[in-house]
Amino acid sequence: MTTVATRSATEMSRPARRFGIGRILLTLLTLIAAAIWFLPIYWAIVTSLRSDADTVREFTLLPSSPTISGYIYGITNSQLPVWYLNSTITSVVITVVAVLVSAMTGYAISQLRFPGRNLLWWTILASFMIPVPALIVNHFVIIADVKLLNTHAGIILPMLLTPVTVIVYKGFFDGLPREYREAAVMDGANPYQLFYRVFLPMNWGVTTAMAIITFIGAWNSFLWPFLVAQNVQMMTVAVGITTVQDAFGVAYGRVLAGAVMASLPVALAYLLFQRRVTQAIALSAGIKG
Repeated sequence: MTTVATRSATEMSRPARRFGIGRILLTLLTLIAAAIWFLPIYWAIVTSLRSDADTVREFTLLPSSPTISGYIYGITNSQLPVWYLNSTITSVVITVVAVLVSAMTGYAISQLRFPGRNLLWWTILASFMIPVPALIVNHFVIIADVKLLNTHAGIILPMLLTPVTVIVYKGFFDGLPREYREAAVMDGANPYQLFYRVFLPMNWGVTTAMAIITFIGAWNSFLWPFLVAQNVQMMTVAVGITTVQDAFGVAYGRVLAGAVMASLPVALAYLLFQRRVTQAIALSAGIKG
């Protein structure tokens, strides 16, 4: 009897042992992948703290004599503060306007009945079939015709089109019970009050997530600001940092110091709002999938 019980316990422990080994291997593979992914970031940070002589003389994982001269040089001898200001202005305006317009559009399509509603909805869905780079030439011609090159408006306007955000909002508004709308209408609320006081407060989590991911996307955007901002004074950080190499030559420490400063706001935003960013990515991936 004891032998049978011992044998049964042994057989039951084998799958658990195999499962434990699988988890250990998966964890090791994840750590290795994370290390490979983080290595270029670590190397950029370490190189930005080296002098030019140390950068070309030796290969070490830690700087022998750390220095912030690259950061000081980048701030004092380039237009980095101006590029920061331009990126901040464009990213904040794009985030506020795009999220607000997308929320209103999603609410209108979900809750209101008006002529052309279905056509508008299918047009938004069909926009996924057109890759964004395919519209770059048309956008550039239009912005040039209306004399908005080298302006904040020229950078902002084409980047306000965010159909994914509209679809996410519509999905959440569709999921809210109709009783909320009916109760508010009975209390005399108009469509604007319904949106701002009833429906939007119920989706603050979605709004926060979409705002963060929109801000990160606007800050990191390169192609469109690169085409529109031809004046150094109007460049964003993502675009302006590409001109640093021409100005600094082979000063890799200074170049990477500028790159670290350019990516710092986005890195901080991700670290502070990691859960919201992950939620927004999951929502966008679910829509695209």
